[in-house]
Amino acid sequence: MKIPMEKTSRQRYYGLLDEVFDSNFWSEGAMVDRFETEFAQSLGNNCHTLAMSNGGLGLLALLEAAGVAGGEVIVPSNTFMATALAVQRAGARPVLADCNRNDLCLCFEDMKKRITPNTKAVVVVHIGGHIAFQINEIAEYLAEKNIPLIEDCAHAHGATYHGTSAGCYGLGGAYSFYATKTMPLGEGGMVVTKSESVARYVAKWRNYGKFEYEIPGFNARMNEFTAALGLVQLERLPGILQWKRDLAAKYDQVFKNRVHMPEGMISGYYKYIVFQDEPLEQTGKVFDPPCHQIMNTRDGLPNTDWVSANHYCPPIYHGWDGADLSVDDLRKRLLP
Repeated sequence: MKIPMEKTSRQRYYGLLDEVFDSNFWSEGAMVDRFETEFAQSLGNNCHTLAMSNGGLGLLALLEAAGVAGGEVIVPSNTFMATALAVQRAGARPVLADCNRNDLCLCFEDMKKRITPNTKAVVVVHIGGHIAFQINEIAEYLAEKNIPLIEDCAHAHGATYHGTSAGCYGLGGAYSFYATKTMPLGEGGMVVTKSESVARYVAKWRNYGKFEYEIPGFNARMNEFTAALGLVQLERLPGILQWKRDLAAKYDQVFKNRVHMPEGMISGYYKYIVFQDEPLEQTGKVFDPPCHQIMNTRDGLPNTDWVSANHYCPPIYHGWDGADLSVDDLRKRLLP
């Protein structure tokens, strides 16, 4: 997978690196502050933002902020193992739940069946670039039950649902900037939260709990060089998202069995997801295999099993060489 970077953007990055060197701060400096501020502005939902060394540690920090140790955390099986592993690292037991076939995200009805007095949190994973279709029902139900909602936003750059960005529905969310993501930094992450107390907790957690050490955190800081690249990629993000959405609009005319976005949903199209009709070119499935198969839990999750066997992802990564083809030529290239 290519990660194209225009010469002008490289020059912009080199200029920011000069600022880092001139500042004599390679960590805990002004560049991270700038990146956090501009990322918050891009979300537009008055969220606190905290840059992290990676998205997985962002999830772990939020789980520990929720106090899940010794309890259970409901997690969709249709996710990357990082989500379940973060729950385990936080001292809780992941309870794997089924997904919906229409959006591949956590099923509201199945989630409700799995809530017990020992449920300490629920993690919703936004799949493929769109926000979970049932996020409002899930958030409202969990708020009534006083159960924290945590969002895995690793795929959700640029996604909104009726104007609300991923990560802004519950206790908080964690974005990933891994090399394959829509906004790649190589490594890195961002915690977003509307809660001032959670923001204070995560800020301490990512820096060993200094200086009071009342919070048992560790090192999850983002360095100044990564933050500088983050600023450049954030500037490029609107163009990358538009590129993906233009290609998705063509794909909508090629593939009929696919994820259909509900009214008010704007996807970042980390993946373009089709069902049953296998394209000739693919970028790999969203998650394969799902967590319950990896962990051998023997859970009966029929929708997750069906999705795992029946979904495919034609190329939609930024820079794919077929993006300029006509709809007819895309159909010839991708369909048997």
